[in-house]
Amino acid sequence: MNQTSNNKEWIAIVNPNAGNGKGYKDWEVIAGFMKKEHLSFTVKFTETKGHAILIAQEAVMNGSRNIITVGGDGTLNEVVNGIFTSNACPSTDISLALIPVGTGNDWGRMFGIPLDYEKAVRIIRENKQMLHDIGIVSYFNGAEKKKRYFINIAGLGFESVVVRRTNYQKDRGCSGKAIYFYNLLMSLLTYKNTRMEIIVDGNKKTAEVFSINAGNGRYCGGGMRQTPDALPDDGLLDVTVINGIGKIEIIRSLKMLYDGTILSHPKIDGYKCKNLKVSSECLIWVEADGESLGHTPAEFSIIPASINIVYGSGLIQ
Repeated sequence: MNQTSNNKEWIAIVNPNAGNGKGYKDWEVIAGFMKKEHLSFTVKFTETKGHAILIAQEAVMNGSRNIITVGGDGTLNEVVNGIFTSNACPSTDISLALIPVGTGNDWGRMFGIPLDYEKAVRIIRENKQMLHDIGIVSYFNGAEKKKRYFINIAGLGFESVVVRRTNYQKDRGCSGKAIYFYNLLMSLLTYKNTRMEIIVDGNKKTAEVFSINAGNGRYCGGGMRQTPDALPDDGLLDVTVINGIGKIEIIRSLKMLYDGTILSHPKIDGYKCKNLKVSSECLIWVEADGESLGHTPAEFSIIPASINIVYGSGLIQ
């Protein structure tokens, strides 16, 4: 980790719908704190889903190298995808900061970026930086193969079903941690384990699987610790495979999803790898950083030390 000067111009990409409208409602307060800390910035507001990708692409193409995401994990994911698809400069030329305004705020949780706006802005002013790995997931929409970058956690199976339900409700104005937890419990009623072929760095196995997560980060779903030992700068993905497990056992083990002990469960496997491939005879939905994507077959890989991020108190254990 290193510390650099903050004599620079930032572009703030603001999602006004983040946090059920907090992005719009709170922006003037956030901007006031940024001015108080003498941060030089311009601002762009997103208008539709996916717009932050285009804004970030255009900003980098026009010479911006310092970007602040004002929103949740989904907005952060879009900004990352805009940066990595711009091709205007090496991604290591970019500095990325976050002011969390979403409902989950899982990525910022790992780096001590607080929900208090004044404190989050002060972290940007202090500008402590580290090089962060970025993940890539390739997947399919029908017959079309696609690719998505992710900064935190991607996955498939049960988790992606919960994410799809939650995002559907978010698009209709319902959000919050309670919505995610409700969808988690409701999805348990109908979800079935699926036989998958899993290849971890060339080592193949076939198993009945509940879910798979691949992460640079440790938190998802508003505080769940699906990949509790992940490091954002070790050049590896942490992979958690929850093997065939019954509904009652899942409910009994929910506490383990939150307290970091998930890998101690006898039906859960953990790996560190550079490449993960997953396929199945039936289609399995894929998500990345809480954004619903397409389906299997899917491949997850890593770009080590590929973007500078601004962090707070360091890696939170």
